[in-house]
Amino acid sequence: MSDGTLNRLKDRHAVVTGGGSGIGAATAAALLRAGARVTLMGRDAAKLETQRAALGNGERIACASVDVTDEDAVNDAFARAADGHGAIDILVNNAGQATASPFAQTGLDLWKRMLDVNLTGVFLCTRAVLPAMLARKSGRIVNVASTAGQVGYPYVAAYCASKHGVIGMTRALALEVATQGITVNAVCPGYTETELLQASLDQITRKTSRSEAEARSILVRHNPQQRFIQPEEVANAVLWLCAPGSSSITGQSISVSGGEIT
Repeated sequence: MSDGTLNRLKDRHAVVTGGGSGIGAATAAALLRAGARVTLMGRDAAKLETQRAALGNGERIACASVDVTDEDAVNDAFARAADGHGAIDILVNNAGQATASPFAQTGLDLWKRMLDVNLTGVFLCTRAVLPAMLARKSGRIVNVASTAGQVGYPYVAAYCASKHGVIGMTRALALEVATQGITVNAVCPGYTETELLQASLDQITRKTSRSEAEARSILVRHNPQQRFIQPEEVANAVLWLCAPGSSSITGQSISVSGGEIT
């Protein structure tokens, strides 16, 4: 990271949901390097603490376990985060799940789970920080969506619907708060080297006769660069959107996908 990026977010408090691994962990690391205080949120308290130790930034990093689909739990976690590290200046809605199923075999439980975690969770977390941001006329909200929110993919209709919803909500809220010093954007990664990708690979190998290498070959074809995205690349896009110089960027869904979406 260049010296120009260091301390650009000094004295800013950022909350990263799904911060225990993958894109969330990489984003937390990038924000810390830029000088921010960071609260990691997620369902697995032990996983969060492990990540906190790995980041090794002492007083500038905290953890708060939360189920983002539970309204009361979300409100409590964000209140505790603000009490511990001060007003929340940046929210990165990264928590999410992905499960594949043919549409005709997609049950209501799966449908609701994808919408609850990927869309309602973003709504609840955003609603928890917005009043204070409006009062200060300052804030950055970045939603980690997916290329599945920009195009359709077969066998993941529920996931696609949830991510399309995130992008729609991003655009609508950005317009509502455009004059209030708050920006709202989405980053849309393609297939990224995370636990979610491994779960997709495992599902392909489990349901077909293909090896993991063959499954990887199938998924990587989506990327014109013929590679998977790295979590740090997504984190860099998030960091840019949170920087002081990005205040005119709002309501956007930025694809981080090696040219898959043009």
